[in-house]
Amino acid sequence: MNILRLAPFAVPVTIVVALAACQPAATEAPPLAGAKIGGPFTLTDQNGRTVTDRDFAGRYRIMYFGYTFCPDVCPTDAAAIGKGLAMLDANDPALAKRIVPVFVSVDPDRDTPAVLKSFVASFHPRMVGLTGTPAQIATISKAYAVFAGKGEAQPGGGYLVNHSRTTYLMDPDGKPLALLPSDKGPQAVADEIRRWAK
Repeated sequence: MNILRLAPFAVPVTIVVALAACQPAATEAPPLAGAKIGGPFTLTDQNGRTVTDRDFAGRYRIMYFGYTFCPDVCPTDAAAIGKGLAMLDANDPALAKRIVPVFVSVDPDRDTPAVLKSFVASFHPRMVGLTGTPAQIATISKAYAVFAGKGEAQPGGGYLVNHSRTTYLMDPDGKPLALLPSDKGPQAVADEIRRWAK
């Protein structure tokens, strides 16, 4: 006579699985939570006004570091940020109005407020352009772990600026939440903002 025997652990495992299904899912921590990125700054915006980090308090910030004379990467990333935010403007306006995109120049010698004004206006009406003295730009670049330095002179004059390609999403208190994939296009930017901004 054959008797079917259950392994001694069969019932307890079933109970454990059933109990686990009743537990609420843990909230995922933002990938940059606790990172030492960001900090106080004083710079000049595209309208020539002095701006500090406190002017953005209470709003999510997209912090991007680049320069207006960049031949490819910076305008591409700025377009992805602007279009991603425009998607949120259309689909989730309550969230979108709490987000300010910020373009910080790493080329203060050429990126005057007037130059920045024309540049940021091309990508989103709320995009803020910030510049300052070389010392001010060095300070904010260090605070945001951004590398930037002049490259070799180009034929016909001018120069490129070598810099890291990073787009930060900061919370309303100025703390880092996540990196935004501006290199993957507007939809990826919008999706990542939605994931972390509440």
